[in-house]
Amino acid sequence: MAKSILIVDDAAFMRMMIKDILTKNGFDVVGEAENGAKAQEKYKELEPDLVIMDITMPEVDGIQAVKEIKKMNQEVNIIMCSAMGQQAMVIESIQAGAKDFIVKPFQPERVIEAVKRVLD
Repeated sequence: MAKSILIVDDAAFMRMMIKDILTKNGFDVVGEAENGAKAQEKYKELEPDLVIMDITMPEVDGIQAVKEIKKMNQEVNIIMCSAMGQQAMVIESIQAGAKDFIVKPFQPERVIEAVKRVLD
């Protein structure tokens, strides 16, 4: 069965790009959210196998959302997305419980590599 994935990014274009990469590689994108608050609601509702989460978002940022989702499920698989030069935030998100990260602009093979590594 295809693994279910929730995509969280405040930019619709980024969500579309990630969704495109994932669906072309046989993954099932079950939901999208545009900020960390919505991500928590969607996670609770959908319980996906994986969450791909942007770090910098309005309302609730990715790092805070990771901490909240980890409270719901310690075993959650989360991959963070960051722009170049956000190393400190990437480290913080890994400490918060994310399992990997991908850097924007996305390289499709790097996205799939990270997803497979985290889900295996």
